Amino acid sequence: MADTQGLLQARFGIDMPGADVPDAVAPLVDRRVTRRYTEQDVPDALLNGLLAAAQSAPAKSDLQQFSVVVMRDKPRIKQVADWIGTMDWIATAPVFLVWCGDMRRGQRLCQMHGMKHANNNLDTLLNTAVDCSLAMGQFIAAAELIGLGTCPISYVRNHIERVSPLLGLPDGVYPVAGLAVGWPVFRRPVSMRLPPSVVVHRERYDDSTLADAVGAYDERRRARDPIAPGSLKNNDVYPPREGVGWSENAARQLSVPERFGFGAYLRTKGFDLA
Repeated sequence: MADTQGLLQARFGIDMPGADVPDAVAPLVDRRVTRRYTEQDVPDALLNGLLAAAQSAPAKSDLQQFSVVVMRDKPRIKQVADWIGTMDWIATAPVFLVWCGDMRRGQRLCQMHGMKHANNNLDTLLNTAVDCSLAMGQFIAAAELIGLGTCPISYVRNHIERVSPLLGLPDGVYPVAGLAVGWPVFRRPVSMRLPPSVVVHRERYDDSTLADAVGAYDERRRARDPIAPGSLKNNDVYPPREGVGWSENAARQLSVPERFGFGAYLRTKGFDLA
């Protein structure tokens, strides 16, 4: 039987007597990120089974608007790690997956049947990103159920002008995130999440208690896992200091423009974004 309160206490840092975690769901609540991998390989047959699980995720209108590029070549994976610069452990993963939103396939389907593709718009961009994210999430869940470790890497979009040619991505296809996959050297501690009272809304959106709830959350996280000054976001913009909580660190990141050229890049790849 799952230790419901133990799992929830680890994940949220608070008691949650009104919640129950079935045994089948416990591994999802206990999920941890993995940033160090052993040299053990992930067999192709196993990887293919996990990718089949990913393709079994929900898809908008059954359009299945995503693709995934499997990278196993060590020098190529290291090239991506070197471009990112701050995540050298990516290069230790035996598999690196790049999950992509894919409008191109739909365009080609229309061509095959003599029809015009009339949905090159912002909604299609969102649908391709959501299809891709659902598939990646299902892959992560399946992989970690069998003991593999994973870590999503949004930073591939910081170097999209390099990653796309490396992978041969054509117009209509763009990277959403990378995913390092391998057998963990060790299990990291559970990352504390915001309390459900901040994230889960009943019947209508209400963030009237946000400031107090986030303040208490900051204290809980600071007590368990304080942020070192060297790990703060944007230390070149804001002076590093002791005692910064999660919310201020999030604000430090969100207050500086990030990937502001992404829209321009997508337009060069055939997205109208209207």
